[in-house]
Amino acid sequence: MERTPVISSNVSSIGYDVDEQILEVEFNNGAVYQYSSVPEYEYAGLINAASKGSYLHSQIKNRYSCVKL
Repeated sequence: MERTPVISSNVSSIGYDVDEQILEVEFNNGAVYQYSSVPEYEYAGLINAASKGSYLHSQIKNRYSCVKL
């Protein structure tokens, strides 16, 4: 999946597959996680958030299942 680089103290890049509703997040430490069944509005909210880490923590983590790649 192609990811878009972002400016964040925690997140390096973010990708999204519209058809599969998979959100992929690469952290600055190199870890990559894929979150499943994420609606497109959540991706838009994350990509446009002033604080990517805060949005990820409050809106994505513990709401959608994820796997570490």
